[in-house]
Amino acid sequence: MGVIERFNDVREMVARAARDADRAAGDVALVAVSKLFDAAAITPVLEAGHRRFGENYVQEARAKWPGLRASHGDVVLHMIGPLQSNKARDAVELFDVIETLDRESLAKELAKEIARQGRSPALLVQVNTGDEPQKGGVSPRDADAFIGMCRERHGLAIAGLMCIPPADQPPSPHFAFLGQIARRHGLKTLSMGMSADFAAAIQLGATHVRIGSAIFGQRA
Repeated sequence: MGVIERFNDVREMVARAARDADRAAGDVALVAVSKLFDAAAITPVLEAGHRRFGENYVQEARAKWPGLRASHGDVVLHMIGPLQSNKARDAVELFDVIETLDRESLAKELAKEIARQGRSPALLVQVNTGDEPQKGGVSPRDADAFIGMCRERHGLAIAGLMCIPPADQPPSPHFAFLGQIARRHGLKTLSMGMSADFAAAIQLGATHVRIGSAIFGQRA
């Protein structure tokens, strides 16, 4: 099966999951995770009309996407990997959505670059719902205070939340928990759900699902 067949299958599965959850298919955005795939692999999906992609690494995105955007100017690019504070300038320049805001030093640098560049990517706070030490994200016990700090101290417009549940636990409680935090803060965007669990995420309110290998195949 080629990339376009896989892409069409994934798009239909996402739409079906939305319908099964009594939601409109258009309520759930598919973020095609293109990290570690080159421009030649991505181009067919662009030519099929898809415009929303996710990347994990600033340097890789800088190498690939300016050229791709030259011919597909309406791309929406999501930063979904850990972001170093010293990469904030490049991230604000390159990305339309930054999903991994998780510490004050990064909030401070993003605020500075947003003001300097006059460009305002949508910002999502990553919550480490499983409190896993090896994973990025704000601890659940600190999430409320962190969102308030981003807004009040640094003047950031927080659009929503993102999480990656622990691989060895059922994901649904983590998705439900993220939704509770979002509702407390009036946040509409929930980026949650990947290839193995996007249907459960959609059932529990995901507005964005991040799917890569099911579209592009296995990464090297």
